Amino acid sequence: MNLTPESKVLIQGITEPLGAIHAARMKTYGTNIVAGVSPGQGGTVLHDIPIFDLVEQALATVGGVDTTILFLPPYLALDGAFEAIAAGIQQVILVTEGIPPLDMVRLVRKAESASAIVLGPSCSGIIVPGKTLLGTHPGAFYTPGAVGLIGRSPTLTHEVALTLTQADLGQSFGVTLGNSSIVGSSFPQWLQRLEDDALTQVIVLVGELGGNNEEVAARYISHTLKKSVVAYIAGCHIPAEKQSDYADAIHFQPCETILAREVSSDQQIGTAISKLEAFKQAKIPVARRPSDLPKLVRKALKASSRKTKSS
Repeated sequence: MNLTPESKVLIQGITEPLGAIHAARMKTYGTNIVAGVSPGQGGTVLHDIPIFDLVEQALATVGGVDTTILFLPPYLALDGAFEAIAAGIQQVILVTEGIPPLDMVRLVRKAESASAIVLGPSCSGIIVPGKTLLGTHPGAFYTPGAVGLIGRSPTLTHEVALTLTQADLGQSFGVTLGNSSIVGSSFPQWLQRLEDDALTQVIVLVGELGGNNEEVAARYISHTLKKSVVAYIAGCHIPAEKQSDYADAIHFQPCETILAREVSSDQQIGTAISKLEAFKQAKIPVARRPSDLPKLVRKALKASSRKTKSS
């Protein structure tokens, strides 16, 4: 994954309230934060981190930067991300919530043209347990191990991480994509990165209702990945009248009922039925609740170990 304690990290919006809090937490965790950017605050220092007015000025002083983390207000985030990409930073993490969708469309296009990767918005970034923290993951929830963790919702992903940690199943990597309507990167992009990661033996994918992210991921896993994947989809117990945040509301059906159904190709995309059946078609084990994940992960780890020995 090329993320180590030596990887250079920049924080844009470091003097914003959340930026200041999480800069201190990241530094305590061991993240190599080399500079912060906050217009009008250049020349000052926060948590022993030098602050500059512009990204260009920061890079001229500290050299190349691997990742920038943005805590900027929503309507300033696009300009901040453009500034970082123009300076040659290849990984941009948007912790900011509420970035306008059209701004994200422009940013995704810009990132694609520059071969940069954007994570977020409304995400908690990346954590390599025991090594580096890039964002707002609660470090105490994670412990080093062999399970790669990918999710959309930060809080739900953190809950799954804690569940695995309490079951003595450490993690090699944790990433949240964000649960805004338009996000900068996809499940397949990060699944492939974990497929190529030597420390990751099993991948846990944490999905939820809305959009077609999980359906796309299931097809990608089925056709491309060799490593074992275990999934959990949140929301299949939500009654239809409570699903106003999702365009494709479904009638209440327990996960057990949905998983027992015959696979149908005409289900609406974005519903619990559609997502669970996509994983069923791809032969990916799905936990009915987070507490079921450790059992499925241990089973996948045993299968992975047998494959390694036989090869």
